[in-house]
Amino acid sequence: MNLTAMGAVSGDLIYFAEVQPRIGNGASRIDQTILRGAVGWKFSPSLSVYQGYAHVVLPTQAGRDVNEERSFQQVNWTIGKPWQGELSSRTRLEQRWRSDGGGMGWRLREMMRYEKPLKPGSEAINALAYAEGFAALNSTGWGQKAGFEQLRSFVGAEIKLMGKSTAEIGYLNQYIDQGSAKRMNHVASITLFFRH
Repeated sequence: MNLTAMGAVSGDLIYFAEVQPRIGNGASRIDQTILRGAVGWKFSPSLSVYQGYAHVVLPTQAGRDVNEERSFQQVNWTIGKPWQGELSSRTRLEQRWRSDGGGMGWRLREMMRYEKPLKPGSEAINALAYAEGFAALNSTGWGQKAGFEQLRSFVGAEIKLMGKSTAEIGYLNQYIDQGSAKRMNHVASITLFFRH
């Protein structure tokens, strides 16, 4: 679940703020909660840059929760409109600290996203697909290992709500590579964007 508010502060000064609880183990508990916000500048209708911060809570079965702090820089770019749809990119560079170990982890994330109206001339429902790769740029004392980290792949629909707001509903496949430990998560993903 992801709830995101976004819009203009004033003129080309923009922002987004999101709350992202992630529920696992058959919806029995929250595995992770992300609180993330950023301010940015809209250089053109197709290019925006942001500076942001995220606080991540990782509950543990016994003992104190693990907290992660992230500073990040982000570039959003609408590349073009091939095949009567829209192709866009989101590049995010993160600096990460965790309460269970030392060192700052650098991580690069790159998302490519494509959406296309299911009915020509109407944006009521768009088919949506994206892929986002994660690469750790260094290793840390708290467990980040340099190299490929994970790939998220999504297929679903973007549904127009009131005004400019939308909902994205679909299936997210998350492949995680942690060296000797590799796993795949199958996720029901719901994202609400409140735009103004």
